[in-house]
Amino acid sequence: MPCFDLIALDADDTLWHNELHYRQTRDEFVRLLAGTAPEQTIIDTLDATEGRNLEVFGFGIKAYTLSLIETSIELTGGKVTGAEVQQIINLARWLLNHEIELLDGVAETLPILASRCRLMLITKGDLLDQERKLARSGLEQYFQEIEIISQKDKASYARLLQRYDLAPERFLMVGNSLRSDILPVMELGGSGVYIPFEITWLHEHAETPPADAHGFYQLHSFSELPVLLSRLDQC
Repeated sequence: MPCFDLIALDADDTLWHNELHYRQTRDEFVRLLAGTAPEQTIIDTLDATEGRNLEVFGFGIKAYTLSLIETSIELTGGKVTGAEVQQIINLARWLLNHEIELLDGVAETLPILASRCRLMLITKGDLLDQERKLARSGLEQYFQEIEIISQKDKASYARLLQRYDLAPERFLMVGNSLRSDILPVMELGGSGVYIPFEITWLHEHAETPPADAHGFYQLHSFSELPVLLSRLDQC
């Protein structure tokens, strides 16, 4: 008998590339403002602005764009031009429309998981953007449930478990963010598989649990998931 009634998967930087594209737009933004401040000052100011805005604007490309514009106003003393704002909007449009690039092993592994487990996609951010990315990814067919939520915290996961009548100990979350994907689920008594991505957004940093922590598993790649699940099913 499988150990889990449902396995939930994060999307950004677990199934497809996301943070690399944000870094590309950030680098373009730094070049745009290169005459106003040193590179690190621009990056630090943007990070601080995003941090302040999370509670107000939430996550996603639209929120990120507002933070870019606010940062440009702050660093230029309000002298940012309409043409420069348009360039920032163009960066956001590129983020919204770029090709979806699946991470290594996802295309081959997800059908295997779907054939043996009930799968849910749980992602946060702008609803329209996440729906479009999922549709363009070609992966929607593998999920029985799809949840796009504004925040991934303990309370949000608790509501999902209640809605789907799931016992925490029968729930497994897979993702690249300790703060959003793993730790809140473990606090509820569920399990988490942490698959680190090469870049972690500043506002997603958290301390890694001990390797022997109950319900915590860490893998190097998505393709290792079927072997881990087979091992857990035999426990």
